[in-house]
Amino acid sequence: MERKYEIDAVYRCDGREYRCSEDHCEHFSLEIEADEKHVKAVILPKKEVEFRQFRIILPYRYEGDCRIMPNGYQSWTDTREYRKKDRMSHIYPVGKRNVYGSSLKNVGDYTFVDYTRQHGIFHGFSFGYVRRGKSYEVIGSINERTGYTILYFNCPQETLTLRKDLEGVTIRERYEAMNVVFCRGSEQEAFDAYFAAMDIPKPRMRRQTGYTTWYNYYPNISEKIVSDDLEALSGLEEKVDIFQIDDGYQTAVGDWLSIEKKKFPGGMKPVADAIHEKGFKAGIWLAPTGAQFDSAFVREHPDWLIRYPDGTPVECGKNWGGFYSLDTDNPAVQEHIRHFFDVILNEWGFDMVKLDFLYSVSIIPRNNKSRGQLMCECMDLLRDCVGDKLILGCGVPLAPAFGKVDFCRTGADMGLSWGRSLYLYSTHREDVSTERNIYNTIFRRGLDGRAFVNDPDVILLRDYNIHMDASRRELIAKINTLFGNLIFISDNIGRYNPDQLALFRDAIKAHEQSVESAEFTDKKHIRVRYRRDGRQYVLTFNVRTGKWNEQEA
Repeated sequence: MERKYEIDAVYRCDGREYRCSEDHCEHFSLEIEADEKHVKAVILPKKEVEFRQFRIILPYRYEGDCRIMPNGYQSWTDTREYRKKDRMSHIYPVGKRNVYGSSLKNVGDYTFVDYTRQHGIFHGFSFGYVRRGKSYEVIGSINERTGYTILYFNCPQETLTLRKDLEGVTIRERYEAMNVVFCRGSEQEAFDAYFAAMDIPKPRMRRQTGYTTWYNYYPNISEKIVSDDLEALSGLEEKVDIFQIDDGYQTAVGDWLSIEKKKFPGGMKPVADAIHEKGFKAGIWLAPTGAQFDSAFVREHPDWLIRYPDGTPVECGKNWGGFYSLDTDNPAVQEHIRHFFDVILNEWGFDMVKLDFLYSVSIIPRNNKSRGQLMCECMDLLRDCVGDKLILGCGVPLAPAFGKVDFCRTGADMGLSWGRSLYLYSTHREDVSTERNIYNTIFRRGLDGRAFVNDPDVILLRDYNIHMDASRRELIAKINTLFGNLIFISDNIGRYNPDQLALFRDAIKAHEQSVESAEFTDKKHIRVRYRRDGRQYVLTFNVRTGKWNEQEA
């Protein structure tokens, strides 16, 4: 059955701007297929055209008490279900100057998406769904290589708008502007159909467990800290798969082969060897497309940075005092990246790389390529550099990572405390937040085992260097083990008491479990129904406070 639609295109041609609402315009025509299962649009230019806006607007009924899930821009962007009359997460007025007046605006979609504070209007990237009870309709792009597909759910007007981010692209030949599928059924059926339409092979990895240095020591790591925590973990009877070194081993972000000699006097190869001797895969963190302001890389290769048209380098965020992004379109940069991966993986011997802050390559379009194309090509490059070894993606727009990474973070960094603070209202949607991490973990669960293995971040069981009580820490462990399959800690387990050790052993144990449903029951509470080892449970918790209860159904 054919689907009704409207076209809204704003473009430039021959130095003038035009607006078109038809399939055939003076300077281009469109091939459009639109039915209940598929919307595809191909631009056929008659002259060179540069689009300011390309949208397809569809009528869409948001029936009854349906729920809408718009996928956030990148790994850290808050993502959750909404009711029809809810208001989407946004930057609060107190934080606008802090975000829009600084490089923080480049961490998310704030420079190329207009936010509204109107109730019932939501936007997301690449895919999302509308749920009516147990019936799902996943709406998803199967081609982000020509540009990010942005979905706008407008409940008051009962429309669904598909917008392609074509900024920076001059179209001279046949160009696939939109390719979106509509997949209906149960949660499993709808997500299976979406990934079948993309023809992405299932991840080669399954559930993995491990350790990372970050959430206890942050950059303050050393060879002794690594050795102590490695020794403690190796004494566990249960199998743990990965031991990961996080940020802090290098002299600067961007200078990946320059090691802090006071911290790691022998370099990183002996560290990888020691991890292997204890029976673990060796993992290491890096931000391969980033370089902090005061790095040797920036001093020596300023011409390798992404720059605005006026020549100013693009600032990607405030981490490490601020950092720039490498131009991965530059062949010299590509060779540089290949070299340090070769050393890290083949000379040092690491088995897995956690690749972070990857959004940085697609902040601005360039070289006649859209943001989406740049991100997809960067993921191709990184996969090629790493070869058969493992990738944990982080800080990355998700669709370009589908099928390219083995594991992927699905939420913001976990905090060492739970509740909200004034700071949460004065920053962007991607910043550290336990609350946001939790509902991202829950509502992006459909990607696990299809796009990659979901990484919900860490479980925090220690009772020192932490600012939440044991009950909340136990809740995090429950949620991560239910909705994710990369289960990491950041503790020295030699300091666990018997209860903490029992919780850790339970978290890494392979249980027969499945989630039957998970939803907000009001603005503060989430209810999860699940089965575990043949028994059914109902878990209810307050996302604001972390208070919870669980009962056997």
